[in-house]
Amino acid sequence: MAFGAALRELRGAQKTSRGVSLYSRYVNRPVGRVLAAAAHRVGLTPNQVTLISAAFSGAAVAALALVRPSWPLALAVYLGLAIGFAFDSADGQLARLRRESSAAGEWLDHVVDCAKITALHAAVLISFHRFFDLPGEGWLLLPLGFQFAAVLIFCGGLLTDKLKPKGAGAAGAAPAPAAPPSRLRAVALLPVDYGVFCLVFLLLGSERLFLVGYAVLFAVNALFLVAFMAKWFRELAAIRPV
Repeated sequence: MAFGAALRELRGAQKTSRGVSLYSRYVNRPVGRVLAAAAHRVGLTPNQVTLISAAFSGAAVAALALVRPSWPLALAVYLGLAIGFAFDSADGQLARLRRESSAAGEWLDHVVDCAKITALHAAVLISFHRFFDLPGEGWLLLPLGFQFAAVLIFCGGLLTDKLKPKGAGAAGAAPAPAAPPSRLRAVALLPVDYGVFCLVFLLLGSERLFLVGYAVLFAVNALFLVAFMAKWFRELAAIRPV
């Protein structure tokens, strides 16, 4: 299939935009769509695209942990994380295009995502310890707290999606038309979008700016964690056993 034909088919095979932030809807998914079409053109498999995503993200994480912060490093880390995130969107789109979605591929994708989230905050902790002139040792707890919140949001959302019954409704009844995605919700979700989180690493050239930006995002994510956990538990508690 030619690149243009693959791109056109992918435009019509997108996942729902409900619960997706503006960044993922208008930046990451479209970029991932182009990467998926290009990957299809050169014969890559979805799992290979997942591993390419892991390679970009892993290189950025390693650079963050091993290299003294500077403005060139800030750009390199951001680009590695952002490109890795775009390939993370491309693997699922490529699987749908090739009609090769599989449990193994989904497992690999989620394992890579979990490893990326965990390792990235660990790398921030290492960088704080090795290179930063912190106001106090208590700042070393910040990446651990952010890691805790990020992993719980990721795993909690994933489990909620898996535990919700699929295709609920009366037998033979026509499915209710889906409500259009809320733009207000898409804006509100920006602070917990991984693509927006990647932007904070553009501040790595300044210790003060990065500390402030990272701390602010942590505080927002901690608030979202509480809200998400209450919402997800309430939704699952409302499910009645058949």
